[in-house]
Amino acid sequence: MTSDELQKYKKVQSIAKEAVEFLKSFIREGITEQDIRESTEKFLYEKGVSSFRYYGIGAFVFVGERTTISISGREYQATDIKVQSNDLVTVDLSPEIEGFGGDLARSFIIENGRVTDAENSILLEIVEGVKTEEELHNQFRNFINEEMSFEQAYTKMNSLIEASGFENLDFKRNLGHSMANHKDDRIYIEAGNKAKFKEVDLFTFEPHIKKENGKYGFKYENIYYFDKGKLQIL
Repeated sequence: MTSDELQKYKKVQSIAKEAVEFLKSFIREGITEQDIRESTEKFLYEKGVSSFRYYGIGAFVFVGERTTISISGREYQATDIKVQSNDLVTVDLSPEIEGFGGDLARSFIIENGRVTDAENSILLEIVEGVKTEEELHNQFRNFINEEMSFEQAYTKMNSLIEASGFENLDFKRNLGHSMANHKDDRIYIEAGNKAKFKEVDLFTFEPHIKKENGKYGFKYENIYYFDKGKLQIL
C-alpha cells in the first residue's frame, strides 16, 4: 500500500467518524431503523462518499433486541421499529470513495430518549456491553503483532469474550477481516486462517457480542494497520 493509498483510506474513514458524531445528535426516541439508515446515508453522500461497499448498504442499523441479529447484508432490511426511551442502537458504516472503503461500527446508548455515554448511564446491562467492547479493543491492540496469524488472534480474543461472560454473535464466527477492493477477497480473523497480519495492508477488528442470557448485542469496529511494526488505528 502506497502512502497515497493510505491517505485515501484515511479520508473515507474520517467521514465515517464524522457520521458517528452526527448520529450522537440525530438518534433519539421515536425514530426508526429506516430513519437512521436513510439520514446517515444522506449524510455520507453529502460528505463526498460515492458508494457503499457492503451490498449497497451505507448504514447497517439495528434497534433494541434486534441488535443481537447477525446476518449478511444481502438479507438486511431496515425496519420501522422505533428507538425507545432507554434503548440500544448499533450502526455499522461502509462508505466508499473511488474504490477506497471505510468500515466503522459503534453501539449507541439511549437514555431518557437521547444518546449518552457509558460514564453517564445507569443502564447497567448496556453499559457493561459497551465497556466490554472497548476493553476487547484495548486487549487486541496490546496483544497482536505483525508475525501473528489471524487464527491466533481469533483464538485469543474469542477466549477473552467468553471469559468476560459474553458470546460471539457473528453468523460466520469471525471477529474481523482484511480490507479488500472486493468483499470476496477478504480474509477473516477466524479459526483455521494461518495468514499473518503482515501479509495484509489494513484489517478490521469488530466483535459482535452478547452477554450470556442478555437482551442486547454490541458492536465496536475499527480499521487497523501496522506502520514500521507499530499498530495504528486508521
